[in-house]
This record gives sequence, C-alpha cells and structure tokens, in this order.
Amino acid sequence: MELSDLFFSASIEELKRGYIEEKNDYVCLLCGEKIEKGIIYPYETLLYEAEKYMNIHIRDAHISVFDYLISLDKKITGLTDHQNKLLHLFYQGKSDAEVQQELEIGSASTIRHHRFVLKEKERQAKTLLALMELLKEKDQHAPSFVSVHKHAKMVDDRYNITKEEQKQAISKYFSGTKLLKFPLKEKQRLIVLREIMNHIDKNKVYTEKEINEVIEAIYEDYVWIRRYLIEYGFLDRKADGSSYWIKK
Repeated sequence: MELSDLFFSASIEELKRGYIEEKNDYVCLLCGEKIEKGIIYPYETLLYEAEKYMNIHIRDAHISVFDYLISLDKKITGLTDHQNKLLHLFYQGKSDAEVQQELEIGSASTIRHHRFVLKEKERQAKTLLALMELLKEKDQHAPSFVSVHKHAKMVDDRYNITKEEQKQAISKYFSGTKLLKFPLKEKQRLIVLREIMNHIDKNKVYTEKEINEVIEAIYEDYVWIRRYLIEYGFLDRKADGSSYWIKK
C-alpha cells in the first residue's frame, strides 16, 4: 500500500500520533519511515524500544504531527491561510488577546468568533466522517479511487482517478518499466508520474546527474519528466538544482 493510502486510511487516533502499528514495524504516516519491533535503538545517551523511538523520529524529522499536518496544502486541510495562522497561534497556547495583538486584527472577541467558526468546521467534519462511514456499508457502486498524494498542488478534477483508470493508463503508456510516450491529458500525466515515482528511492537524496539517470532509464526526455515531478509536488530540490528528493 502506498504511503498516501496509509495516510488517508488511518484513523483519527493514528493520524494524531503520526504512525501506525503493523505486525513487525511501526510505520511513520508522515514519511514512511519504518521502525522494526523487537530492536533497542540508541539515541544520545539512552536506549529506546521501537515505539518510543518512533516518537523521537517524528520529533526530529517533523517537529510534531501538528506542524506536519498544518503545513499540508489547503486543498488537503480545508483551511484558509487565515485559519492556518490562527491554529498555529492557538496551538502555541496564546490567549485571544495575544492572538489579536500578533495578527493585528479586530479585538479579542473577533478571535473568539474565529474559534467558534473552527469549532463549527470540526462538528461538520465529524458529521461528514460518520455519514461517509455509513455510506460505505450501503453503497455497492462506489469506485475505488486512487489517493491524492500528500503534497499535491492545485487539487482538482485531474485527481479524480479510479484504480481501474490507473491500471488502464499504465497498461497503455508503459511497456515494462519503459514509458512509451508522455500523454497530453493532465489526468493521464498524473497517473504516469505516480508510476515513475515507484522507481525513485524515497530515502535517497539524488544529485542532478543521478536523478536524470533514473528518469532517463524510463523515458528519454528526462528534463521534461523531472520538471513535472516537481510541479506536481512529487519531488523537491535545492534552489540551485544540485540535490533532489521525494517530498515527505
């Protein structure tokens, strides 16, 4: 199962702690890091069992689950930029008056109103989750959709992809690991890019030469593909183009 599938299928409690428990490992939902059970991990001057060490990983790699989630695209969180700033400040434990002073808006009562609006969104989200869970029990015709990757940009109808559509597109545009042609339609391009990502090591930082070689082994116009992988939020890079890595 892809990391995005694990992330979006996780329960609220699993998302809050940032990892899931599998038979032999704890898996970070934020980056896919696996911590094997039954091993003692050294950190600084102490030794930690696997689950506690996963919490250290999340702190060191992501600061906190809150910081990671709040940094996701607004299409994923459903938050406006203003609501994002408010949540940051609320999470820091600031009072309404302190938030008002920092943002220089309205009054303390204005901030209380924003708290109320966020609480309304929470109630709506809980209701929708319950409705969708009940729907799963009755809807026999719902297609299986491909999860949107966590750093997707400009989420729109291009991401409305069923697993059957994905299978058909991969069969059409690939021969083994070779991409026969880069499709013109954005939706099919997205499917192709997702498939190419399966050939890039999520734990490796590549030089420009190395990432070019990986992509060129799949499709000759590696510059074109590399640009789209960055544009769609699959890859990240240093400003000077010297290093590339999968966005986590």
